[in-house]
Amino acid sequence: MPLARTAAGRAGLAALRDAPDRAVVALDYDGTLSPVVARPQDAVPAAGAVDALRALAARVRRVALVTGRPADVVVALGGLSGVPGLVVLGQYGLQRWEAGTFTSPEPLPGIAELRTALPALVGPEGADVEDKGLALVVHTRRAPDPPGAWERLIPPLTALAAQVGLEAHPGRLVVELRPPGFDKRGALRSLCTPAPSAVVFAGDDVGDLPAFDAVEELRRDGVPGLLVASASAEGPAELRERADVVVDGPAGVVALLGRLLDPTGS
Repeated sequence: MPLARTAAGRAGLAALRDAPDRAVVALDYDGTLSPVVARPQDAVPAAGAVDALRALAARVRRVALVTGRPADVVVALGGLSGVPGLVVLGQYGLQRWEAGTFTSPEPLPGIAELRTALPALVGPEGADVEDKGLALVVHTRRAPDPPGAWERLIPPLTALAAQVGLEAHPGRLVVELRPPGFDKRGALRSLCTPAPSAVVFAGDDVGDLPAFDAVEELRRDGVPGLLVASASAEGPAELRERADVVVDGPAGVVALLGRLLDPTGS
């Protein structure tokens, strides 16, 4: 059975294998490289993930993580500083970590306002607030009624974010309040200059759909691409439907990374 189920995906895989030294391989972190857990600080890479990244980094032009988390937090949490050439774009491209250098802008004033306002809003639902510095994330996974709390909180959080010049972005039992104009589409496009021989992106949630858009745009511009969905019961159906390859969560992603450059693993 072919590794990629679509013609476009098979073309992307072939281009990757033909010229890996000019290719870009990018992944999301939570739910893709690391299993989703109740506490964000407990999210470590799946078994074999770091070794798989290190092996790929030795052969492709660029290996990158594109994540909503702070870039420096992902590097520390994942033990990723030893992956040669790794680029981590954090907070949807607002931050960058590369070769031990971390760059980040100052937070917007609305973040401080939200820090004050959020506890009274989300506390009655039993939701947690994660402070990313440049963004705030409301988690309902540990609430008494996780899906119900998530649904009830989306409208007031959306309104509150708009009042202070931010945007609300729902995900898997989370709502992220962050600066407008940043998503994984722009972050991934920034990694693809000059144009690579091929681009691979793997993700698991609605926040990864803009990166899928970027790969499809690059395909229209003549750059072959491969879209990978790290599937779960909570993940969006659209991601699975658009993917060229669907794997079973982070363990499946790690197994796929080991096959990407193996010509016998078509």
